[in-house]
Order: sequence, then structure tokens, then C-alpha cells
Amino acid sequence: MSSPLRIAVIGAGIMGTNHARVAKSLDAIELVAVVDSDTEKATAAAGEDAKAVRSLDEVLDQIDAAVVAVPTAFHHGLAMQLIAAGKHLLVEKPLAATLDEANEIVAAADAAGVVMAVGHIERFNAAVRELPPLLDGPLHVRADRISPYSPRILDGVVLDLMIHDLDIVLHLAGPDANVVSVGGTSHRARSDSEDMATASIAFDNGMTASFTTSRLGQSKIRQIEVTQLDSVVVADLLRQDITINRMTRHEYLTDEGTRYRQSGVVEIPFIDSRGEPLALELDDLATAVAEGRPPRVDGQAGLRALKLAHRVQEAVLEGAPPVTVTQPTKEAQS
Repeated sequence: MSSPLRIAVIGAGIMGTNHARVAKSLDAIELVAVVDSDTEKATAAAGEDAKAVRSLDEVLDQIDAAVVAVPTAFHHGLAMQLIAAGKHLLVEKPLAATLDEANEIVAAADAAGVVMAVGHIERFNAAVRELPPLLDGPLHVRADRISPYSPRILDGVVLDLMIHDLDIVLHLAGPDANVVSVGGTSHRARSDSEDMATASIAFDNGMTASFTTSRLGQSKIRQIEVTQLDSVVVADLLRQDITINRMTRHEYLTDEGTRYRQSGVVEIPFIDSRGEPLALELDDLATAVAEGRPPRVDGQAGLRALKLAHRVQEAVLEGAPPVTVTQPTKEAQS
């Protein structure tokens, strides 16, 4: 049995804290340290199982890999430091703040021969993992991702939320599919970046996709709907289940105008591999290192999703309404 992968979690925010929590529960991973300049947060995330340190330099020689879960602006510097030291890494999405930085990270990881994963956690959702075998020539994919507003998020919804669905759709389209058109629109309502965005893309293999993403919702929705010639496959990412709808019989109006009838069947495939996606993601990193194979979501996948996200962001900002929606003043509310 191989030794556990010794890791540090860099960043003690919400994602970093969750990574640390899950890492402690996995046999394949040993959490060595949580790194954050806020020692109180680092100590809380580390608990009694790991160290809390302010700098990566303090533990760099004690780890095999690290999770980079800090604001996107700091991804490049930390990733390059880890790669230069020969450490494996998982970088939370989006991979980097710019495409140049993302390209540099991926190239450096490839040259150094280290395993690098990108934190597109939805790829480890049981419903997403089960989708590909159920698809046969998908015509259109619709992705809905709605959340209530959170002031802690600085990125717009394209890079914060929609990028998950862009990655899923790219995965479903296949590695050889190229995006030939991108369009969309957006609204800014409660922040300086887009709070709601809709986008449409087309691939050279004929598949199309549409996206609705918002952080102005009153409930949480995560759904992928795939239209095929003979069925519509719906994956609910919150419940981690799939429903397949098939039309089996049609009847139309006769010349005498008698009746119209249709009937169909609903299939619900059994999914026996439900689990916390974050645990599966970290376990995949450890397994990839042990087996010397690429992780499920490697640097190229993260780069491909980021490139498309930037194209979508440009499109939705160009298509944004000329007047920005603003919050009503207290006087207007009274």
C-alpha cells in the first residue's frame, strides 16, 4: 500500500476550509498544513490534525502536493512556486486570472512532469459522471445555474459560476469539437461585475448549447438538460440524479378533428456512486499521483474552459443592456 499523499491547503476561506475538512477524512491523503496569513482562520481549518502556518515556505519541504484555494489573482504565483519545487497541485477554478498566466502554469507543469488538476468540482458529481454513456449524438445542451446573491464573490458570474457548465459542455462535446460562435447578454445589478448572464454557443460538430447563470435568484438550481433525437436527458446536479424522457407514441387530429394524443416513458437510471464531489476530486488527485496518470480534470481541460469563459465574458459584456440596474435607495424604499 502506498503512503498517503502529503498535502498543504493554501487558503483558509470557504473552499480551503472544505478542502481541509475533506482531506482529513481520506485515507489516501495526509493533511500536513493549512496556509493562510490569517492565523486564526488557518488554525480553525487545520484543527488538531495539521499545522497552521502563514507562509508556504514554512512547509514546502514537508509536502508532496498542495491545493491552491486562494483568490484567483494569486493562483499564478503560488502555482509556479509549487511547480518549481516539483510539487503536485490542484488549482481551484478558474485556473488563473489571465489566459497568459494559465498557459504559463500548464506549460510549466507539463515541463516539470508534475500532476496538476483544476478544481472543476462538478465533473465529480455523480450525475455528470453518468451522463456521457447515456448520450448519443446530443443536439443541444441547456445549462441552468442559479444562486442567491453573495457579496463575498468578486468575480462575475461567468468566471465564478458559468465556467462550471462551460467545462461540462466542453467535456460532453468531446476533445475534438471546436466552438465556432459565441453570443450572450448580461445584467449588472448588485455588483461591479455581471450578476446575471445568458450565453449561447455552437460547435463545429453541430451541437449547440445555451446557458443561464445568475446570482440574483431566490433558490439554488443546478441543472443540465440534453436534447437528443429520441430523448431528453435531464441531470439534476443538486440531487445527483438523472431523468430520461422518451416519446413513445403520437396521435394527431384526423380530418374529422377527432383527437390528438401522445404518450411517453420516463426512465430514472440507478446511480450507485453518489458521494461528496470534493472527496472524489481529492482522491482522484492522490490516485493520479500514485499511478502517474493525468487527473480527471487536467491543466488542458482547465485552460480550455477558461478560454471559452473569456470568450463568453466578452460576448455577454458586449450584449449587456446600456443601463446598469441599481439598487433602490432607502428613500425610494420608504
